[in-house]
Amino acid sequence: QVQLVESGGGSVQPGGSLRLSCAASGSIFRINAMGWYRQAPGTERDLVARIISGGSTYYADSVKGRFTISRDNAKNTVYLQMSSLKPEDTAVYYCKFDVVVPGITWSQEFWGEGTLVTVSS
Repeated sequence: QVQLVESGGGSVQPGGSLRLSCAASGSIFRINAMGWYRQAPGTERDLVARIISGGSTYYADSVKGRFTISRDNAKNTVYLQMSSLKPEDTAVYYCKFDVVVPGITWSQEFWGEGTLVTVSS
């Protein structure tokens, strides 16, 4: 199976920065898209940022201008650079890859286990 391993979460003061990383391992034929989602207590999981195979990106309005998604295709890794962090950014952050695996003709979703980001003074 494809496995996603996240790192970079932690506690930071408002205005600070963090960079999250998510690396995929396993049998991968092609990665169609990579994305970051977050879920705060009592809320639904929402899309934060996404990058597709051609390089186009999407950002939620709440993070535009503050967060940047990037990737290293050779390492099957996606990053989320978070700057000017606010308390409302506090959440568990999940990475998700849309992956085509050998022997399967369609794309499948694989999720990381989540990493906690806490923004407080």
